[in-house]
Amino acid sequence: MSENILELQSITKYFPGIKALDGINLNIREGEVHALIGENGAGKSTLVKILTGVYTPTAGKIIYQGKELSFKNAIEAQDAGITAIHQEASMFPELSVVENIYMGHHLKKNGSLDWKGMRARTRNLLQRMEIDLHPDTPVKNLGVAQRHMVEIAKALSIDAKVVIMDEPTSALTLREVEELYKIVRQLKKENKAIIFISHKFEEIQEICDCFTVLRDGKYIGEGSVADTGINQIVNMMVGRSLDQMFPKMEVSIGETILDVRNLSKAGSFKDVSFDLKKGEILGFFGLVGAGRSEVMRGIFGIDTLDNGSIFLKGKEVKIKNPKTAMLKGIAFVPEDRQTQGVILEQSLTNNITLPIIDKISRLGKVNAKAEKEKTATFGRMMEIKAAGWHVNAETLSGGNQQKVVLAKWLATEPEILILDEPTKGIDVGTKAAVHEFISEMASKGLAVIMVSSELPEILGMSDRVIVMHEGKKTREFTRAEANSDVIIKAATGHTEEANG
Repeated sequence: MSENILELQSITKYFPGIKALDGINLNIREGEVHALIGENGAGKSTLVKILTGVYTPTAGKIIYQGKELSFKNAIEAQDAGITAIHQEASMFPELSVVENIYMGHHLKKNGSLDWKGMRARTRNLLQRMEIDLHPDTPVKNLGVAQRHMVEIAKALSIDAKVVIMDEPTSALTLREVEELYKIVRQLKKENKAIIFISHKFEEIQEICDCFTVLRDGKYIGEGSVADTGINQIVNMMVGRSLDQMFPKMEVSIGETILDVRNLSKAGSFKDVSFDLKKGEILGFFGLVGAGRSEVMRGIFGIDTLDNGSIFLKGKEVKIKNPKTAMLKGIAFVPEDRQTQGVILEQSLTNNITLPIIDKISRLGKVNAKAEKEKTATFGRMMEIKAAGWHVNAETLSGGNQQKVVLAKWLATEPEILILDEPTKGIDVGTKAAVHEFISEMASKGLAVIMVSSELPEILGMSDRVIVMHEGKKTREFTRAEANSDVIIKAATGHTEEANG
């Protein structure tokens, strides 16, 4: 077994009113991929910020390469060889690949920037990673996966010894994930130490050697991935057994509330028809680019439809914008919570009451009492963990940010709730809580459309499943008919059984 390159001993971190970390121990070895596991709010992000010099621990020791260190800032951590690749790639979109890779540690020659040398080294790095990119390509022209690869190239450019990957696959296709795995395995061969943060157990089993579990800011335990079952890890994460990840209630389905016919938008989807009933959870499945999200954006009035009709309770309606959709009793939780779901720099109160601001205002002035009551009602309903309703959304974990988005739209008291990837990037415990909440809302008569790329979620939560492929509806299944084989066939365009 390799020696520890990095040891955290009893790391504790206090914030005003919050003990974020309480005696955390972590041992990271060279040539290993170490999974850091925990629910959102478990302390993973705080720990990463301590490792990268953003935060200073209140107590405890960091032993790096046999010496006790204390990083005063992120530059010191980077100079020491510790770097992080975050879930949301933090890059300068207007600058080129080479400029982003060498930002903060430019090569110099005779007192001037050595652009020739930086371009040559960038080409070598990209070739080593088998990435077909030109060093002068502007980052704004790159896809999500390519940006992640550039971040990894930057880590290699500073000869990082410890590479932290925070949810690196959250926005990648299956092929791109395989490419990332290949790079991780190469880094491992080069004796780099990798800290891999993921909520996806299949990834942890595929790429990680060992793991450490955090819960509520505390160290729970560690072990070998190969020798530990998923149920055991889940139990360590949430402190209880998750016998049922998908707590689907059996409810009596009501009358049709939404009927869409032949919806089309050039370049996105064509002739999509379906109906939705009260109390029903209607799952939408498809591979990346299938057009599921675009259909939902069209129904909610974000995008303009070219053709088709929308009927609510039997009457045709024209939904020209989201305001009209909201007035008709439709709510839409978007896939990208950080840019479309919450306003990170605003308080939880402002976020939750934003869609109903006109309902709690009079003569242009917000009723503070009503605002407080609405926030507390829906914030508690979603069990949001925060220091108070006054704190900004950016201070919350990803799972709690998602709960804020759900609370915000539930405050509008909708009849139809459209959820686009409702559990993307959140931990197993929070997923179970969101699933339970969705099922509970459906049992009260709310009609739910759930778009998801996670097949177990679709199978576990849906009363019916609609499958799309390249902008077209290919199959529709009842809950009894749906299984992974038939859904995957339909999602990949195999429609020979469409009438079977």
